Amino acid sequence: MKDELGKRQFYLTPAHPCSYLPGREARTLFLDPRDTINQGLYQGLTEHGFRRSGGHLYRPHCQDCQACVPTRIPVDSFRPRRAQRRVLAGNRDLDVRAEPAVFNRRYYELYARYIHGRHRDGDMYPPTVDQFRSFLLSQWSNSIFLCVYLDDALVAVAVTDQQPEGLSAIYTFFEPALSGRSLGTFAILKQIELCRQAELPHLYLGYWIRDSPKMRYKIDYRPIELLMDGRWTRLS
Repeated sequence: MKDELGKRQFYLTPAHPCSYLPGREARTLFLDPRDTINQGLYQGLTEHGFRRSGGHLYRPHCQDCQACVPTRIPVDSFRPRRAQRRVLAGNRDLDVRAEPAVFNRRYYELYARYIHGRHRDGDMYPPTVDQFRSFLLSQWSNSIFLCVYLDDALVAVAVTDQQPEGLSAIYTFFEPALSGRSLGTFAILKQIELCRQAELPHLYLGYWIRDSPKMRYKIDYRPIELLMDGRWTRLS
């Protein structure tokens, strides 16, 4: 796969304000958006720490900072902690359904409430329809929306990409009025279950950032594997 990646064209952005660590600058490496992406290439780039945003594949490429650490859960070894078991037990009344990854008003209205309720201080505020489409949807990514219902009300959506060797958890949004249910945690646990059902070895969670409260939670899922110095290293 390393030789295959060597044939690809990548582009490095100029320095820009870091979205996660105040006062720092970041640079981002993007796969050429004109490239044809198949599932083998997507899987290989994911294993090298790349993530998807819309139809683009990227990873941080900061000269003096290695704070963004790619993570994945080896699902066969994962055992939920006590707090995670409580989340599952407390949400037994919810129904989880895999649905096509498309735009509709129901998904968007929940997304907009989530951004308004949880991320007014972020660069995704204010939410727009174009933002939803360009951030979450892609023609090549083999995505699903893992939708969570309370009775007939949609309360959470986990955007998940199906890959040959795992699922990639792209983004989860949920009803901010139900924050006491820990729906973000619930969505990760359900994606782990989906990996097991499909006999996929990994759930890719994106970047763990120790000093970012919004990204620190990923280390709570054990065992976890971190991509450090080009190798996946397991922490129990």
